[in-house]
Amino acid sequence: MPRRNLTFYEFFAGGGMARAGLGPDWTCLFANDIDPDKAASYRANWGGEDFHPGDLADLPTRRLPGQADLAWASFPCQDLSLAGGGKGMGAADDAVRTRSGAFWLFHEKIRSLREQGRAPPGIVLENVIGVLTSHGQRDFHAIVAALDQLDYRVGALVLDARWFTPQSRPRVFFVGLQKPLFSRFSVDAASFSDLAGEQAESPWTSPALLAAQKSLPEDLSALWVWWRLPPPPLRNTHLADILEASPPDSPWRAPLATARLLELMAPAHLEKIRLTQMSGRRAVGAAYRRTRSDGAGGKNQRAEVRFDGMAGCLRTPGGGSSRQTLLEVEGESIRSRLLSPREAARLMGLPDSYLLPANAGKAYKLCGDGLCVPVVRHLAAHLLEPLLRLPARRLAAAE
Repeated sequence: MPRRNLTFYEFFAGGGMARAGLGPDWTCLFANDIDPDKAASYRANWGGEDFHPGDLADLPTRRLPGQADLAWASFPCQDLSLAGGGKGMGAADDAVRTRSGAFWLFHEKIRSLREQGRAPPGIVLENVIGVLTSHGQRDFHAIVAALDQLDYRVGALVLDARWFTPQSRPRVFFVGLQKPLFSRFSVDAASFSDLAGEQAESPWTSPALLAAQKSLPEDLSALWVWWRLPPPPLRNTHLADILEASPPDSPWRAPLATARLLELMAPAHLEKIRLTQMSGRRAVGAAYRRTRSDGAGGKNQRAEVRFDGMAGCLRTPGGGSSRQTLLEVEGESIRSRLLSPREAARLMGLPDSYLLPANAGKAYKLCGDGLCVPVVRHLAAHLLEPLLRLPARRLAAAE
């Protein structure tokens, strides 16, 4: 007998990158996003039958069909990141929530589903690493406590896109499993030790995550789970490998524009370029504009470059520069251009068949707010699917 597909709800779905990462063995029952441009991208790639646009606050839980195996929520990160000012999530009863306070809307939906007897056995929350430290770790405590109140055992992992694609993009993934299911699974499944343990493991535990977990109150710390994953596969692609030759929407700039970029670089970064020229090889680096202190109480704009085969973290227009600059060095030749929308999508692990918005700005926003697809696949294949499939579900269903 063929095994059934696992099912999921995708909150704050964006362009459906969690759906892309979960893959064909999962069936989406419900997806939602408030952004009309992201909604258009979702529908263009996945159809609109299970997609419900609009504010989650206006969507009653009766719009969520059945009981999904998993609820995935990549709630807005702006107020948890340094670029967003660090306003934090706010409290569950705040009259005016921050953008990252949308977590509490998600919490309300799961609470309502629980009251109806159809809460999903598993939950994944994804966000920026700032969630580990924002508001003196109070936001982290609030998330763990909120999931505990919903009857989930919870732990978190830090996964970096750099292990899968040439982009530096660490993200935190909270994984929760219903407490009764966790208890049955830990006792009855011989393979459970492959999925969870008593100690933090590298590389999935950053110093910030370890410090956040240690700061938990005793009652929450006692329920914490250190989830396990196998080592990531060896990445065999570099930044240069995902680039288009001459993308029409990101042409090479005039020499004067490149010269101006070089003028913004400090001596240490100009030295990187000089050493690259001396090597005689063609190299492509990622360049960024930063605001740095001038040492006299003021600030100057600086340009920085890296030639380690990696791009920096893709961002949205609201979180700094959304378009990275590529700097190609080959002997005496130095030229620059902006990263193209398709290249940005490749850095997120999206296939070239994925339909991007025609407007470049909207495409960058979609990617900058999105999930790295192979990161989701690794998490799903090695943790979510073993947790949510038999034999644990069979034991639960038999009662």
